[in-house]
Amino acid sequence: MGALVLVATSLMLLILQHSGASDGARAGSGSIWQPQPDCPAPAKCGNVNIPYPFGIREGCFRPKGGFNISCKQEQAYIGPDIRVTNFDVVQSEARILTDIPSGTVAWKYNNEFDPIAWTSRGGLRLGNHHMVSSAKNRFTAIGCSTVAFIYGRDKNGSNGQFDQFTSLCGSFCFDEGSIEDGPECSGMGCCQVPISTNLRRFSLGFYNYNTTKKVLNFSSRSYAFVVEKDQFKFKSSYAKADNFMEELARGIPIILQWIAGNETCKEAALKESYACVANNSKCIDVIEAPGYRCNCTQGYEGNPYLKDGCRGICISIIFLIICISTLLIKIQRMKLEKEKQRFYDQNGGHILYQKIISGQVNTVEIFTEEVLKNATNNFDSGQKLGAGGHGIVYKGILRDNNVVAVKRSNFLHVTDAEEFVQEIIMLSQINHRNVVRLIGCCLEVEVPILVYEFISNGTLSYLIHGDSRRYASLKLRLRIAQESAEALAYLHLSTNRPIIHGDVESLNIMLDDSYTVKVTDFGASRWLSNEAVEQIAMVQGTRGYLDPEYLQERKLTEKSDVYSFGVVLLELITGKKAIYRHDGDGDFESLAGSFLRAMEERVENILDTSLAGASMEALPLLQEVAKVGSMCLSAKGKERPSMAEVTDMLKAVRIAWRDLLVSSEYNVTEVFVDSSEAPPSGNPSSAVFWTPDMQSLEVETLR
Repeated sequence: MGALVLVATSLMLLILQHSGASDGARAGSGSIWQPQPDCPAPAKCGNVNIPYPFGIREGCFRPKGGFNISCKQEQAYIGPDIRVTNFDVVQSEARILTDIPSGTVAWKYNNEFDPIAWTSRGGLRLGNHHMVSSAKNRFTAIGCSTVAFIYGRDKNGSNGQFDQFTSLCGSFCFDEGSIEDGPECSGMGCCQVPISTNLRRFSLGFYNYNTTKKVLNFSSRSYAFVVEKDQFKFKSSYAKADNFMEELARGIPIILQWIAGNETCKEAALKESYACVANNSKCIDVIEAPGYRCNCTQGYEGNPYLKDGCRGICISIIFLIICISTLLIKIQRMKLEKEKQRFYDQNGGHILYQKIISGQVNTVEIFTEEVLKNATNNFDSGQKLGAGGHGIVYKGILRDNNVVAVKRSNFLHVTDAEEFVQEIIMLSQINHRNVVRLIGCCLEVEVPILVYEFISNGTLSYLIHGDSRRYASLKLRLRIAQESAEALAYLHLSTNRPIIHGDVESLNIMLDDSYTVKVTDFGASRWLSNEAVEQIAMVQGTRGYLDPEYLQERKLTEKSDVYSFGVVLLELITGKKAIYRHDGDGDFESLAGSFLRAMEERVENILDTSLAGASMEALPLLQEVAKVGSMCLSAKGKERPSMAEVTDMLKAVRIAWRDLLVSSEYNVTEVFVDSSEAPPSGNPSSAVFWTPDMQSLEVETLR
């Protein structure tokens, strides 16, 4: 920052030392070479600002130079059909967008027997004060066995004929596999060459070159055109398919340069038509062609073609300080914008955006960092819902008043942008009532931020282990168990690519207002490979829930989720945590280990027998559920049931004991003994009913 201050200060001192001498101010206010007093400055057509010497209305543009602009349906045109999208007075440039149907692109059907069959010649004709920028445009040809040319009018000629050969471009292909995506053209399927200076009119065409059957099989068309070099990125499909015309249907950008007159500065200064009329303006001889253009002198900015168009950048010490500060802020903003763009591209933002605008994806939204900052009050700690090993979750309110959960991950290394985007799309397309839904993401930050539906009623862990917990009925617990199993079975079986959750625990089972399950936290998840197993370099998960086979062999499978779910099932029927203190203050013990030992002796010793009712009539039901849990905890994964089988077993238990569960005094609506102990409402920060130790919404990338 110190270096920037020094540079800015030096720049401002140079500005203050400038004498303010002027080469302009030779035309009076009544001259035809200045716009009339009632002309807008700048004029406007649609979204395009039109600065003088250009203008729309008679008397508002510089005469005798092709500076009149026609405005049709909020589109600006130079001449009858050249659409302009931007003017730059400082560079004396205009960006035009040439419509393909207007003939600015030459194209032909390749034919084995007639090399010029179905040929369309293209070109562009400009006025005497406009030319195609040789520095910012390139002559481009697309195709295989393609030789294209551009003819320009002799700059000394006046007969309007195209008799000066300027550029030749050849594009060839060995086979279909030799064509690769750009961004630059390599000569395989696409070629680019510079164009000559002072190019005001040109024609495009093709050299007669025989096309073989082999080439015709994968490349049936050729194209030739002039394009702004920084705005064109070659795609192999342009040469191999017929989608070039479709993708560039909105037009091809070209940068034009304009000159104020065809004389030198010395000659023009003697004439009434001299264009550099502003105080503190200067005349610049154009090197590429006969003529001159105008600019403001150092320390001034604005429009040199208007009498009072050049304004001082800084005229006092106070303004100097303001200018330095503004400059530094602009530099910092530019750095931030560059960094945001780098992260956006690195995280696959351009890939996802293309899929969205093309209609391939409509289930995920791209958020800016600014939108999420506003939604979370700049990620205020008062909006924090929970924090876990993978990051922090905040409550956010979007502009449309939708409440969301915003996840800032601690780490999420994107190694393959294409694969990461596919994973985001897959998560957003998960459609199950018991799986939390991904709404969108922010990709312009180093670690992508993910946005999910907001679940209001906390976690299963808080329901059965929380400090202010109240009695949850056996009926409710069994419903929660079945819904959780159904969600995991869906992930394993019902998606396009099966997903292993990888971190199933009671903290990752959310409950909505009606205590419906929403499984979340895919922080350790993996797409299931073709071999139904995924080799993991580093074990992830939560102590007490980890599959011992996974710990030993570093192989994550569907059966790893089954084991972890078995521990959750034990929590529901024992009321104990996955890692708990024996007798309240003894040594820490594993619930899974204690349960398996109890199964060999007397299982009711570890069960929460209060769930069985006063007469213990539901004890056999608890024992049946315990058997399901013990099957899930089998030491060998192949001996465990699938999640679909677990779902069926739990469903069968609930059906078999339906009468007992319905007649029980512990009704599902009586989760809390006293309604005053239910989750509070009214206060936005407390109504969500979270606790600081919750690790919810840890959904990251599925690898």
